[in-house]
Amino acid sequence: MRLVFAGTPEVAVPSLDALLSSRHEVVAVVTRPDAPAGRGKRLTPSPVAQRAEAAGLRVLKPEHPRDPAFVAELTGLAPDCCPVVAYGALVPQHVLDVPRHGWVNLHFSLLPAWRGAAPVQHAVLHGDTETGATTFRLVKEMDAGPVFGTVTDRIGPSDTSGDLLERLSRSGAELLVRTLDEIEDGTARPVPQPEQGISLAPKISVADAELDWSQPAEVLDRVVRGCQPAPGAWTTFRGERFKVASATVTDQSLLPGQIAVTRKAVLVGTGTTALELGRVQPPGKKAMPAADWARGVQLAPDEVLGPR
Repeated sequence: MRLVFAGTPEVAVPSLDALLSSRHEVVAVVTRPDAPAGRGKRLTPSPVAQRAEAAGLRVLKPEHPRDPAFVAELTGLAPDCCPVVAYGALVPQHVLDVPRHGWVNLHFSLLPAWRGAAPVQHAVLHGDTETGATTFRLVKEMDAGPVFGTVTDRIGPSDTSGDLLERLSRSGAELLVRTLDEIEDGTARPVPQPEQGISLAPKISVADAELDWSQPAEVLDRVVRGCQPAPGAWTTFRGERFKVASATVTDQSLLPGQIAVTRKAVLVGTGTTALELGRVQPPGKKAMPAADWARGVQLAPDEVLGPR
């Protein structure tokens, strides 16, 4: 089949690579416009755009997929199908209708669970023990189209959102190719999603990633893992934002927010047992082991993390 692939972030690159190695022909890529990145905030192509350009593919960067010039260009490419992975913009119905086999989306959850922009993050935040990836036909309603296939993955006790997305981006890429093979062969049998079990996964904001030390340790552990690598769990220390990249639940007891430093560990109290901090990032500095941070700040006996 002739394909126009749509995707933007790094997590979509394995799918593009898998399609380039498949029996299908990728004739172009659609991605979001260049965006400011890095300390200099220079306009930078998306990871998918960079990979596509390296492969010599035509790259389309419409401000919105409803733009008439883009619709005309896509129509002229005459794709049989448009596979899409984390593109980042809603595709209107008249554009969904351009390829004869529609748009096939790879979504990183077991639909109908966690429809939305941050499915893996919400799975971790809510304590799910299993996640996965789903291929489905894109429809106007968000993540609601009929399902072609799924793959599953266990959420381990130390898995971060980044860990899971890394794994799912690769197993999902294989699923996407398999789905497109079945569509071309005429053996695909999309199944409507059930009305039961629907949950929503909106984008995680910086405010969502703040650690409330009155919460149970298990809840805070999930916030740390669910918000890693982005937006990054955080608290405050001496009135400034302080990121926590990793932590472990312990059986020690401290007051919420109380800091205790031992020879081997930095502990912080929660609403239940303490968390042992792993890697932290003080304001204006790079991430470092919590023990290194504690040695350098000369903690007072009554200092806490979070508001006093």
